[in-house]
Amino acid sequence: MNQKNSSGLHRGLEERHISLMSLGAAIGVGLFLGSATAIKMAGPGILLAYAFSGMIMFFIMRSLGEMAVQNPVAGSFSRYAREYLGPLAGYITGWNYWALWVVTCMAEITAVGTYMQFWYPDSPKWIWALAALIIMAAVNFLAVKAYGELEFWFALIKIVAIIFMIVIGVGMILFGIGNGGIATGISNLWNNGGFFPNGFKGVFMSLQMVMFAYLGIELIGITAGEVKNPEKTLTKAIDTVFWRILIFYVGALFVIMSIYPWEKIGTQGSPFVLTFEKIGIPSAAGIINFVVLTAALSSCNGGLFSTGRMLFNLAEQGEAPKAFSKITKGGVPGIAVLTSASALLVGVLLNYLIKDERVFVYITSVSTFGAIWTWATILLSQIKYRRTLSQEDVKKLKYKVPLFPFTSYLSLVFLAAVVGLMAYFPDTRVSLYVGIPFLAVLVISYYARGLHKKNNVNKKAVYSKLG
Repeated sequence: MNQKNSSGLHRGLEERHISLMSLGAAIGVGLFLGSATAIKMAGPGILLAYAFSGMIMFFIMRSLGEMAVQNPVAGSFSRYAREYLGPLAGYITGWNYWALWVVTCMAEITAVGTYMQFWYPDSPKWIWALAALIIMAAVNFLAVKAYGELEFWFALIKIVAIIFMIVIGVGMILFGIGNGGIATGISNLWNNGGFFPNGFKGVFMSLQMVMFAYLGIELIGITAGEVKNPEKTLTKAIDTVFWRILIFYVGALFVIMSIYPWEKIGTQGSPFVLTFEKIGIPSAAGIINFVVLTAALSSCNGGLFSTGRMLFNLAEQGEAPKAFSKITKGGVPGIAVLTSASALLVGVLLNYLIKDERVFVYITSVSTFGAIWTWATILLSQIKYRRTLSQEDVKKLKYKVPLFPFTSYLSLVFLAAVVGLMAYFPDTRVSLYVGIPFLAVLVISYYARGLHKKNNVNKKAVYSKLG
């Protein structure tokens, strides 16, 4: 029988569930579609961008883990922002995270329609997008343990496919498997204009897409309120998921760009399909299409899970309609999940109506801006959290940020630099045009709803009790 936490959510998730859930959320169109866009910008130099950005994400996740192990609650970083940075920061972070996943799922759910047209070319995209949305919403109503089990297998499909592709690729590079016994080597990494064919400018341009690829890894924090044995499970999951994602992205792209000239990637079909076809696997295109279909479904599934829990947390704090805090018999915030799914209906419609090829870059840049706010909030909350601890308390911490505070400030500077680069390049500047006004709307709504007065009253009540 599932344990319950104080909010009514069930602690039914195990370590393997949350590890694969976080992988599932992070390995979606960011790898299968976004990486091709990033490679065009940076060439083989993209490997450096993924590796350095991955290191920054490691520090961010350790910051989240330090707080989550001590206080494993639903809402995670939104709750920590409220506690250590103030109610306004918690309010903005919660609603911002909800919105960024709705936008991200727009890309994932619309991609489902595109992938299904591979088998049914004359069918309209919106039917498949709607069907996928209904199925994912239904999955999110399963008891959390059953949901975790389903997501585990969902994510496993694409992980096995990526590992298989990496192994095959290494065989081609070293032994010429599928290439007539002639080893391809890795000279393609520098033979076509050098390792940085577009200079460092190309690497900087790619950072927005690279950071979008890591979006979803913080989902581990959202699961904190529903995971068994949070201390053991969260610490192990954070460290292992980070390394797995880094290996999958850097490893897969290293293999692909070693086998194929970087400038041809994306022009002759999926590099995953080409790799499978090269060794004589029949129906390679169909197999990979199935994998990327499950990747999109898995990522959107994780998005619905996280948005539902974030609305639940906001409702518990009195910052969203109270109905969102209602729990089903299976321990699921049902109305919150349905609300997120309904918002996605609007997203699918908008995405369907916009025919511009750059829409994917627009969507990912808006999502990345929202993600950067979330990650920066995690770092700032952890810095403030440390200031509340005595030296003795710090020594007792079970899970610490390495090289604190240097790594926390380095990560903040890097995130600020990415925002600056997004403002500099025209295609990604849309993220600021959408993101900054959205944050302004959240601030206005916070004061318009009188939440600042309510929080001041609550503070006075706490102080009077202490007095």
